[in-house]
Amino acid sequence: MLAVKISSGAASMIKTSKPRPRAGHALLRLRLAGICNTDIELLRGYYGFSGIPGHEFVADVVDSANPKWIGKRVAGEINLACGKCEYCLQGLGRHCPNRTVLGIVKHPGAFAEYLTLPEENLRVVPKDIPDEHAVFTEPIAAACEILEQVRFAPDTTVAVLGDGKLGLLIAQVLRIKGLAVHLYGRNPGKLSIVEPLGIKTRLLSRHEPKLPKAAYTCVIDATGSAIGFEHALDLVKPRGTIVMKSTVAEPIHIDAARCIVNEISLIGSRCGRFEPSLRLLKSRKLILDPLISGRFPLREATSALEQAQQPGVLKVLLDPSL
Repeated sequence: MLAVKISSGAASMIKTSKPRPRAGHALLRLRLAGICNTDIELLRGYYGFSGIPGHEFVADVVDSANPKWIGKRVAGEINLACGKCEYCLQGLGRHCPNRTVLGIVKHPGAFAEYLTLPEENLRVVPKDIPDEHAVFTEPIAAACEILEQVRFAPDTTVAVLGDGKLGLLIAQVLRIKGLAVHLYGRNPGKLSIVEPLGIKTRLLSRHEPKLPKAAYTCVIDATGSAIGFEHALDLVKPRGTIVMKSTVAEPIHIDAARCIVNEISLIGSRCGRFEPSLRLLKSRKLILDPLISGRFPLREATSALEQAQQPGVLKVLLDPSL
């Protein structure tokens, strides 16, 4: 089969054997995959990654010991947990110390014609959700996870830093759930995408961003940059909360004194459950089509990865049918 491989900071196309699913796993044939910022950071050295990347996908089940899965169109939770440790027994398999992670940690990812996942990780995609929207299931779930981690008062105004793919999704999810959202970014075209939902946007200068000081009880950093956390510290009120969503290969400097003196709560936020994400997708309330910047054949994935790193580009899709 055809697949993408990242090794030593470079991406290439390879021919490799179709994976054989282990007991309890299903074989999936890719329909569509999305390139996210984590994939780009893996290419830049995040986690010292080597292998087949990709964790945002929609696929068809083509082989499974359980006949109920055959032919189903699915998305898949990306953490492969042991099911036995204290975290798994609490329903927190995404923190299992023995886990592997699709396309990130020791499990070949979705940038390939075929992939495998445990059947328990699979979620059937409702028929009325198109592939182009279903491929957003994982990042929308990551956005929804914020609502699981932070309790917001009904009148809360939150700041979202970053107008990239995840920032735009986070702003939409929080707005749809009833919060007032101020989205900060550097690209007026990207910011305008979410304004129809009533999200207030603010354009920042790349060289001299002027941020209000201590203005929000909660700030979400989704900039995907090391400087984003410093900006979040400027925005958050004393005793406020910063939700850290950025995955960045380079080290992030944290001014511990500011965090301690102002009694700031820091919340790392990563994956989320797929059920809330699929419900939102089914509601058709999210603005997704303008977030798609390009669609490449899987065989041209190296070009797609280059395109995904260009300024102003949002979601780039890989399609094995092209």
